[in-house]
Amino acid sequence: MNWYALYVKSNHEFVAHDELSRKRVESFLPAARRMRQWKDRRKWIDFPIFPGYVFVRLHPSPEDFLNVLRTRGAIRLLSQQPGFPVPVSTEEIISLQLVVGSGELMDIYPHLKEGERVRVRRGPLQGAEGVLQKKEDRYTFLVNVELLGRSIGVKINADDLEEA
Repeated sequence: MNWYALYVKSNHEFVAHDELSRKRVESFLPAARRMRQWKDRRKWIDFPIFPGYVFVRLHPSPEDFLNVLRTRGAIRLLSQQPGFPVPVSTEEIISLQLVVGSGELMDIYPHLKEGERVRVRRGPLQGAEGVLQKKEDRYTFLVNVELLGRSIGVKINADDLEEA
């Protein structure tokens, strides 16, 4: 089974994720909780980290692809050639799950080509692989999703990292 990026209609990430769960399709929707301010109230809201995308784990078969594409809000599976979806690296998904599950504050970054590939060797993110970026005095650990051209990042102590 491979992970694939499913492109969904605007603001349909949670709808598609819920329907995929009802279909018993393994899916992952990386989300972050943020405070939203209105004129009369403030409320914590979950926002997708990668708007417009839900990750699904499937057998690479036309039947499974079609089942996912029949989900409410689904538009297409990301592919380089029509009809041949490109898998997302399992290591990238595992690293995303570790970062999102850690509860650390995250920033979203554009895709980075420079920087060294690193692995977290201790702490709540142990085992996650990503790219190290230095921003002013702080280090940021970035998990890239190559296919989407995006990254998420958490601030981390450089002593907790090793070369991947």
